[in-house]
Amino acid sequence: MLKLNRVHHIAIICTDYERSKKFYIDVLGLTIVREVYREERQSYKLDLEVSGLYQIELFSFPNPPARPSRPEAAGLRHLAFEVDDVETAIAHVNRFGVAAEPIRIDEFTGKCFTFLADPDGLPIEFYEK
Repeated sequence: MLKLNRVHHIAIICTDYERSKKFYIDVLGLTIVREVYREERQSYKLDLEVSGLYQIELFSFPNPPARPSRPEAAGLRHLAFEVDDVETAIAHVNRFGVAAEPIRIDEFTGKCFTFLADPDGLPIEFYEK
């Protein structure tokens, strides 16, 4: 039987590299591990860590196709981050002009969660610890 240890990373392709880089670093507080420009692909690759773990790769490519429509398109549904307190997380992103949906309660766990979007409309969830 195959043994998977953990999710190694999540790759995100953005349409405006500098805008998305600012969002993931300044708004969400991720830390840069490595940033590389690949001339042959006309593409940046930005490796980011979440709480000391390398988890996100942010890519830029010339003219990437648009993401399928939301909310229930096939494929990756959303990217979820665990937070200590959803209200505090919402207040933080609001200071950067990022709006979050109203807080919801998970009917199975009783935990609070909300959604917002990155600069390209990728749904991001904050889920309370």
